[in-house]
Amino acid sequence: MIGIPGLGLSADDRQLLGHPAVGGVILFDRNYEAPRQLEELVADIHGLREPQLLVAVDQEGGRVQRFRSQFTRLPPPARFGSLYDDDREAALKLIRDCGWLMAAELRACGVDFSFAPALDLHTRESVVIGDRALHREPEVVAMLAHAFMAGMSSAGMCAVGKHFPGHGSVEGDSHLVLPVDERDLETIRGADMLVFERMIHYGMPAVLAAHVVYSRVDSRPAGYSHVWLGQVLRSELGFTGAVFSDDLGMAGASLDGGAPEQVARALDAGCDMALLCNDRSAVESVIEHYANRGSALRSARLARLHGRNRISWQDLQSDSHHRHRALAIAALEPAPELDLGDEAPI
Repeated sequence: MIGIPGLGLSADDRQLLGHPAVGGVILFDRNYEAPRQLEELVADIHGLREPQLLVAVDQEGGRVQRFRSQFTRLPPPARFGSLYDDDREAALKLIRDCGWLMAAELRACGVDFSFAPALDLHTRESVVIGDRALHREPEVVAMLAHAFMAGMSSAGMCAVGKHFPGHGSVEGDSHLVLPVDERDLETIRGADMLVFERMIHYGMPAVLAAHVVYSRVDSRPAGYSHVWLGQVLRSELGFTGAVFSDDLGMAGASLDGGAPEQVARALDAGCDMALLCNDRSAVESVIEHYANRGSALRSARLARLHGRNRISWQDLQSDSHHRHRALAIAALEPAPELDLGDEAPI
């Protein structure tokens, strides 16, 4: 899955997206101007190949919302956790509505899915996660995330839980360094992994792996680890959905051998799709060293993530349910936060 530089497809973009090594496109705010432009861009991408390329975005809310103008401003996920502590039923209803709203607006423009929700725990250690996490307690995160996923599903969108097996307990930002979590497996099982276990039980169709080393479990980051992706995620937790790497352009994913080695290592460890979001030369290097690693099982897992039930942007805006939910969700964030920059991946 690769990024593209602009508001439309260039001839070079079309050539790259036609290569069999590429399976999807991740969009950023640099790719967005207005709903109509976004709809045309996504239709152009979808029209290039059959089966269609997947089109994704980070639309969590708070600091991580790529499309803003004319989209509903979504609150940081932690806002729902705070509300849960005061009024459980109201929080669960509002976060389900938020999942529907986020997904319905994206689907109206043709986007297949958002990399959401974050399933990390809210701790003092992780600045990069911070208010992207729903709550500090794993059972509460699981309940809120389940409601959010149900809302997404009702709008025709699959959820992608991140960052497996949990990014919330490390201080380092994997965009800049390779964080190391020194907790043992049993501690992680009883905390961070509990959320993923619950969400897998609820039918979550995809996860994204963390660029974090859990040193008492494996010396490799989770996205490159047979232990985490094969033994724990697939065998122990019984997960049968799609697995994404985090952006391989992040410092936490760097390897000798560059992008071709990174992609090969991620796919060999158990990822179904590797992300290269912001580095065109890295994408070209992978294509130059392309070796077909496709499989029917991998294709089937990813095919489930194509969006469903799309209605037009105009019809959505005139829908009373959309209007009421948008007003309720926008009211949760009276003072919008500083946004993460376009280059800050997922």
